[in-house]
Amino acid sequence: MFERFLPGGPCPLGASWDGRGVNFALFSAAASKVELCLYSEDRHESQRIPVAESTGEVWHVYVPGMLPGQLYGYRISGPYEPSRGHRFNPSKVLLDPYAREVGADLRWDDSLFGYPIGHPEQDLALDSRDDAAFVPLARVAHTVFPWGDDRLPEVPWHKTIIYEAHVKGLTQRHPKIPPELRGTYLGLAHDEMIRYFLELGITAIELLPVHHHVDERVLVERGLSNYWGYNTIAFFAPDSRYAARDCSLTHTEQFQSMVRSLHLHGIEVILDVVYNHTAEGNHLGPTLSFRGIDNLSYYRLSPKDLRSYVDFTGTGNTLNMRHPRVLQLIMDSLRYWVTEMHVDGFRFDLASSLAREFFEVDRLSAFFDLIHQDPVLSRVKLIAEPWDLGPGGYQVGNFPVGWAEWNGKYRDCIRRFWKGEGGLVSEVATRLAGSSDLYEASGKRPYASINFLTCHDGFTLQDLVAYEQKHNEANGEGNRDGTDANWSWNCGVEGPTEDPGVLALRTKQKLNFWLTLLTSQGVPMIRAGDELCQSQSGNNNAYCQDNELSWLNWELTKEKLFFIQLVQKLIWLRRKEPVFHRRHFFQGRSIHGTEIRDVVWLGPSGKPMDDSEWTGPSVKCLGVRLSGDLTGVVDEFGSPVDGSSMLVLFNAAETPVPFVLPKRREGLRWERILDTTRPTLAPEPLDAGLEYTLEGHSSVLFRGERPAEPLPPGEFLEPIAGE
Repeated sequence: MFERFLPGGPCPLGASWDGRGVNFALFSAAASKVELCLYSEDRHESQRIPVAESTGEVWHVYVPGMLPGQLYGYRISGPYEPSRGHRFNPSKVLLDPYAREVGADLRWDDSLFGYPIGHPEQDLALDSRDDAAFVPLARVAHTVFPWGDDRLPEVPWHKTIIYEAHVKGLTQRHPKIPPELRGTYLGLAHDEMIRYFLELGITAIELLPVHHHVDERVLVERGLSNYWGYNTIAFFAPDSRYAARDCSLTHTEQFQSMVRSLHLHGIEVILDVVYNHTAEGNHLGPTLSFRGIDNLSYYRLSPKDLRSYVDFTGTGNTLNMRHPRVLQLIMDSLRYWVTEMHVDGFRFDLASSLAREFFEVDRLSAFFDLIHQDPVLSRVKLIAEPWDLGPGGYQVGNFPVGWAEWNGKYRDCIRRFWKGEGGLVSEVATRLAGSSDLYEASGKRPYASINFLTCHDGFTLQDLVAYEQKHNEANGEGNRDGTDANWSWNCGVEGPTEDPGVLALRTKQKLNFWLTLLTSQGVPMIRAGDELCQSQSGNNNAYCQDNELSWLNWELTKEKLFFIQLVQKLIWLRRKEPVFHRRHFFQGRSIHGTEIRDVVWLGPSGKPMDDSEWTGPSVKCLGVRLSGDLTGVVDEFGSPVDGSSMLVLFNAAETPVPFVLPKRREGLRWERILDTTRPTLAPEPLDAGLEYTLEGHSSVLFRGERPAEPLPPGEFLEPIAGE
């Protein structure tokens, strides 16, 4: 028992240990009374301490002699008037929004709700049952981690290759990871995994949410869970589910150890963060934290009915980004993960909701202004999922300079093209070249486009070519959940098969997607498991499947090993050849007066495409030549133009197309690197002017031979095809 308390101070918010005791500070503008409740490891309330001091709407108290590790929560009194936006209920223990660790997780019970479940007045009635035995509890944390000389790898945007992964799903089935580390932060940083990342060639891991989250009650009652974790309740706490048990390191220290190990090998860590809503849901949801601390401040409430929540996210609530204390919470959380946890960037879930100052999406909202002015956050990678579910929420291309975006238009266009839709070659060329229509006018670079064809949300690449319809029956929602949009090409056979012809067609189509993604300007994002041919049996919304359906299968067959080797080859070729990761958009002009265009779009004749080929409704074939071989030459921006010239041919039609390989400087040939129809063929030099058979639904990658000696600036190197 602690017998002496001091006023403490309002800064910093949360629980802060200074070596002699702990300062507690909590914001609540409308509370009338705040109590700090201390708990034993078995959730027994050992002491209740009045928090009597309030400065600038921050309640604070200092407890001398308290040590890190103490479990705590708050009880807060005030009006329970849902129609006026107030939902205070001192019977409910509340999680500190600034909790650095969650020491006791939630267990579902009716007492977690601020109103009696089943009451005819619903949430207008007050429930007085104590929920301390079931609510998530914070733990006082203090970590002085031995970072040593750790520093952010700071991989340039244009050289970045992102690998989107789930902490647990990545290693839960890995036979070479020790059983006690599988599915954990430490398992992800195991030598075996780091070796795999380095061999694959990725430069950054984007982790699905690792902020502590809540599994929705409806899922738990079905025997499921929120596997993806997009249901945050604590924006500072690493999720305890991914911490190894019986480990001397705290949850925080395990996460930090993971980051340090990845940084040591030059791999960046990007977090998928969910600041748009919380796990408390709509007006009928539980009272776990924000709702009971200051509902009117933390949430966007309907101006016409303060009992109801504005919902731009489809989750029941939206955080109130217009309130300065909510903005502070998010900014403090982001800075914490950079300064204390050393992460390299963030991907913001449903980011359009963060830009809604009032109702419309405002690209210059206070949130973005704060980010750009912040000396810490303005230096890390910032990625927006540029849409939400509210009106006008689809904002691809509209986020400020300094932000990259998940390019949904890239995904949709490339999928439609490879399904065989005609009349798309003009847009396909734009997407391959970095989507200048979306980003160039606002001063952005090609790397503002995060190019992806699959991600955690939707079909795996294997299922994209194997299923025409979703199969989400295991989710318990009658297969009504998940998107119906597929744009796949599945050879007319659904699901698993042993037919060698069908398997060959699927492999070819997967390689078409890989080749397209890794030769496009912008930043490629790879869904973890696609290189392993992972299937989810047609489930395109496996958010609740914390089982072998979602976990990566590391039992590699001969065929899977061969496929991984092809993916590795393409990734490393992209990294080696500068023409695939340009810092600037193509100019389509001569360099230093030399008629060498940096990009030429080709028709089957081997000459630049004409108007009929650009606009023809049935055209499904195009080629692109990217000019390199300019050693010693710099472009108008001062960037070196080096590396080989590359040629990529795409044919989404069902029938073969004879494609003339474009001219090169006399004596120089094209080397075929990969033909997706015949991926086992060894590289082979072919003469320019040769007619190459581009099979149906296939693509081919060629590399130009380099001149024996580099030519001086201004000297003719390669003629423009057809001129």
